[in-house]
Amino acid sequence: MKTIKGPALFLTQFTSDEAPFNSLESIVEWASNLGYKGVQIPTWDARLFDLEKAAKDQDYCDSVRAIVESYGVEITELSTHLQGQLVAVHPAYDEMFDGFAPEHVHNNPKARQEWAVEQMMFAAAASEKLGLTAHVTFSGALLWPFMYPWPQRPQGLVETGFAELASRWEPILNAFGRAGVDVCYEIHPGEDLHDGVTFEMFLEAVDHHPRANILYDPSHFVLQQLDYLAFIDRYHDRIKMFHVKDAEFNPSAQQGVYSGYQNWTNRAGRFRSLGDGQVDFNSVFSKLSQYNFDGWAVVEWECCLKHPEAGASEGVDFVNKHIIRVTDKAFDDFADATTDLDANRRILGLS
Repeated sequence: MKTIKGPALFLTQFTSDEAPFNSLESIVEWASNLGYKGVQIPTWDARLFDLEKAAKDQDYCDSVRAIVESYGVEITELSTHLQGQLVAVHPAYDEMFDGFAPEHVHNNPKARQEWAVEQMMFAAAASEKLGLTAHVTFSGALLWPFMYPWPQRPQGLVETGFAELASRWEPILNAFGRAGVDVCYEIHPGEDLHDGVTFEMFLEAVDHHPRANILYDPSHFVLQQLDYLAFIDRYHDRIKMFHVKDAEFNPSAQQGVYSGYQNWTNRAGRFRSLGDGQVDFNSVFSKLSQYNFDGWAVVEWECCLKHPEAGASEGVDFVNKHIIRVTDKAFDDFADATTDLDANRRILGLS
């Protein structure tokens, strides 16, 4: 068995124009002072990282690593959540998702999608130059408006959607394969890959591509009422990344999983800071350790009530408490008796 690495912090929710959150060096120093050992870096925020430059310039990547490592911290992975979302967008969301892309591709879905694919290719090259082995992104969605089967979906609609999604992602997966990096899709509502069934459908469509893998985040499964522990049992061989994020689901007579268009504070399902929700993290860490997950435990703060800096500070102790230093011994080794084949046959009454 292997010991999970951590704690690490996903920086996205903390970046701002105010110090220490407005540059890579200052935010890494802040995270290090809290006790974090790794950071997951968003690639769309120029205050922290220049993705195109990283894809083309080894010296730049070396300087980024040097800055991070000077504070005793490692880069765990890069993130392209926003760019990955734009690899596949249903027209119903065109205007809303334009904000994820630079202005010169707004109101031009084809140009926006081409930009997103280029960004993903940059991410493969940058990850390789940084010596990383995993990368997190979203899958995007062509089918999300048809998630609920009313009106009745036309026969073949879902299959057509997944075939198109696969055709867009296969060149990207191949590029990451050449770079030696796993693409870890965050299984997430709003994406065509939002549960185990849809991940399997995608996996089939990309011919079980070895680089098509999973970022495991139990909070999204609590909100969907999915068995997040059995998910590890089923998909552990594809789980290459882990977001440590908590959530709670409190259905009422008024709302359930769909939550009646309410804001995050008033939803039946809502994200909480670590330890404030309902995720059984003792079991989550135990199962991941059982299956030899040796990646990072990355805190992703998303809470509708608690301040982010409080969530980040508390997250360090929470993860340290839950990481299991795995054993290289069996508890009953003291009772082991040396035997051989003849002895085993005698014990079984075979000789």
